[in-house]
Amino acid sequence: MTALDFSPAPGAAPFPRMVLAQAGAEVRAMLRNGEQLLLTLIIPVLLLTGFSLAPLIDVGTERRVDFLAPGVLALAVMSTAFTGQAIATGFERRYGVLKRLGATPLSRSGLMLAKTAAVVAVEVVQAVVIVAVGLALGWRPHGSFLSAALLVVLGTAAFSGLGLLMAGTLRAEATLAAANLVYLVLLGAGGVMFPLTKFPAGVRPVLEALPISALTGGLRAVLAQGAALPLLPVAVLAAWAVVSLGLVSRTFRWE
Repeated sequence: MTALDFSPAPGAAPFPRMVLAQAGAEVRAMLRNGEQLLLTLIIPVLLLTGFSLAPLIDVGTERRVDFLAPGVLALAVMSTAFTGQAIATGFERRYGVLKRLGATPLSRSGLMLAKTAAVVAVEVVQAVVIVAVGLALGWRPHGSFLSAALLVVLGTAAFSGLGLLMAGTLRAEATLAAANLVYLVLLGAGGVMFPLTKFPAGVRPVLEALPISALTGGLRAVLAQGAALPLLPVAVLAAWAVVSLGLVSRTFRWE
């Protein structure tokens, strides 16, 4: 008869389990943060509901909800992948959280993977809520779900790269101010609430090259007009993703 061995077995958990555990912690932190919840979920829903029901904007021949719902989905992606992630990561870097987490068995690459998984999980919740509200308001989306999903993935990569680039190079307070300012500017000038045709012809090419405009226009073409995968928005989002993530890999500072 042998004695039971209750001595600890040192060693890190499997890498996927560590990533999932950290991603769960990131999601819980996002959902507990009232300011982030307001930015990522409540504001998009209020904008969709208010501007769909009230005749505050002229969207041409389209019904307001058909025009607004794809734009609000794009806004939700930007609010989570860019604004929320930039602010949270900036303050984590300032207070040494990233430095400490990066020294754990999870590793820094695992931490970034967990953050990405958390962003995607929150975006899924956002999409479910916004689509449900849109359907209740009379929205009837068309087109391919796979095409819309590909645009969202590319938009997430582009905005995540921009958010991490800002958080990894600026001071936390500067990141807070800049991320909110960019959010407001892109909300007004990215085709989310107002058609780009309302802007002067001279500035439209610049506005159409923005990632929010590409994501909004692509989702609107697929979900409102039933078009095939729009190649120009895909190319614009892919270019932003490659450039921003490439710069992040070279410039991001962990402390």
